[in-house]
Amino acid sequence: MFQVIKKMKSTASHKITAAKDAAANLAFRGRNLLSGNAGEGYIDTAIKILLAVVIGALLLAGLYALFGETVLPTLTQRIKEMFNYAG
Repeated sequence: MFQVIKKMKSTASHKITAAKDAAANLAFRGRNLLSGNAGEGYIDTAIKILLAVVIGALLLAGLYALFGETVLPTLTQRIKEMFNYAG
């Protein structure tokens, strides 16, 4: 009878130790996962910057073309008409 109780105590302490080890391992893996920055590299950042520059240049070129051909000629004509006191 004493051997059975002793074996049960040994098995219970073994299971408690295994559970503690599993919890510590899970905490360690979680900490490493949260502190890792493997997804963000120099190439990703460089590509983002290049895309922003290219899109900005295209946007500025489009606005320059729009103002140069559409808005500015009519603006100068309206200003001339506004200050034309003879006509």
